[in-house]
Amino acid sequence: MARYRLVIPVLRSPHAPEHTARGVMIGLLWAMTPLVGIQMMLVLLTWIVASRLFSWNFSLVLGLAWTWVTNAVTILPFYYGYYVTGQVLLGHWDDLTGFDAFATLWTSTFAADIGFWEAVRTYVVNIVAGWGLPLLVGSLPWVVVSAATGYWISLRISRRRVALRAARKADADRRRTERAPAAPTD
Repeated sequence: MARYRLVIPVLRSPHAPEHTARGVMIGLLWAMTPLVGIQMMLVLLTWIVASRLFSWNFSLVLGLAWTWVTNAVTILPFYYGYYVTGQVLLGHWDDLTGFDAFATLWTSTFAADIGFWEAVRTYVVNIVAGWGLPLLVGSLPWVVVSAATGYWISLRISRRRVALRAARKADADRRRTERAPAAPTD
């Protein structure tokens, strides 16, 4: 499913390789932020601002698709990775793995016996106060590395695909001219 949704559009993109790679880069840039739920909207806003104000285009479809790397199923490992990375970058060496504090915050945030509005309030307080700075700081290296890596890999794949298409077309044209009957000479 991931290949069908993420890789095939890169391979079949009719745009220039740079246009395709920028779409992957923007999608991964927003996907690796701890803003699950609004990432697709942020890609759309980035596309509007970039194309209208700066004449900098990228594949909106690919940008939207690549935000799906992080979703409701994968967010817990990503948040934990961001949290631990943030703890390290902030110099909180006392609980390097951060799992005990992370698990406590997670459990208290999603306790089943509280009402909806209390759950929303608890979620906001725990996310902002307990996880906010470590999540934000910890996500930054992931954002930079994944966006740069995604750009580089998709650019290589797209360029290779364009070269392969050109070689196939040249080969087909060569075969067609070889099979064509020679013009009669008088």
